[in-house]
Parts: sequence; structure tokens; C-alpha cells
Amino acid sequence: MKCPFCSGEDTRVIDSRPADENNSIRRRRVCDTCGKRFTTYEKIETIPLIVIKKDDNREQFDRSKIEAGVLRACHKRPVPADAISNLVNEVENELLAMEGKEIPSTVIGELVMSKLSTLDQVAYVRFASVYREFKDVNTFMEELKKILK
Repeated sequence: MKCPFCSGEDTRVIDSRPADENNSIRRRRVCDTCGKRFTTYEKIETIPLIVIKKDDNREQFDRSKIEAGVLRACHKRPVPADAISNLVNEVENELLAMEGKEIPSTVIGELVMSKLSTLDQVAYVRFASVYREFKDVNTFMEELKKILK
């Protein structure tokens, strides 16, 4: 591992511990050349997932898109950052556990909505209104009736 400060190639691991709910390993390293310390994260490399969009285009799965959508839905809501991170981790883990490596975006959207409905109902409705592209107030009311039942 190259030192990010001096580009020296002699670095040692001085501490390792699990991170991100045991999905990765955090390693503290020290450079033998300059003596500076830095942190690296090690994560299992998986076969990339391909998302099939509504228009049949395909693109590589991007976790940050789910995270951005959930953050927008939870904006100004009493939802802790850890809960959002856990939700995104759960969605990603469930997608990776699925048999196919091509997943329709509708499956991802429904999975996020099911998790959001238990986390925060206002965030759920916000996400659903964008995801399901509510055209008018009646469509919005139908979704609210589902929640109220």
C-alpha cells in the first residue's frame, strides 16, 4: 500500500477492526518512510450488478443513487443518519443476495419503499411521490389511504 503523503511503499498495518456492520475492515497504517498514519478500508469485491431502467437501458448499480434518494426523502425528518445508512446497506445486501445480476429498477424502488415505510411514513410518501410519478392529487390520496389502513 502506497503512502498518500510521500508515496513510499513501505507501510505497516498497526490496527485492524471491523467497520460498516462487519461488511468491511478498517485498517490503520503507518508509513515507515515518513512516519505518517492513514486509514484504509477493505471491502469484498462482488460481481457488479446491472440495473435495468424503465426505458430498458442498462447501467451499473450505484449505491449512492439510493442513498441520495433516501436522504432527499428524509430531509428535515427526525431520521438519524445511522438509520439511513442501515437502510441503504440492507437494500444493497438484499440486491447482492438475489440470484440474477440484472435487476429491474422497479425491484430496487419497491425494496427502498418497503424499508422506508417502516422507517418514516412521511419519507415513504415523499419517495413514493417521485418514484411512482404521481400525476395528480387523487393518485397521491390513494397512496395515503394505503398507509392509513
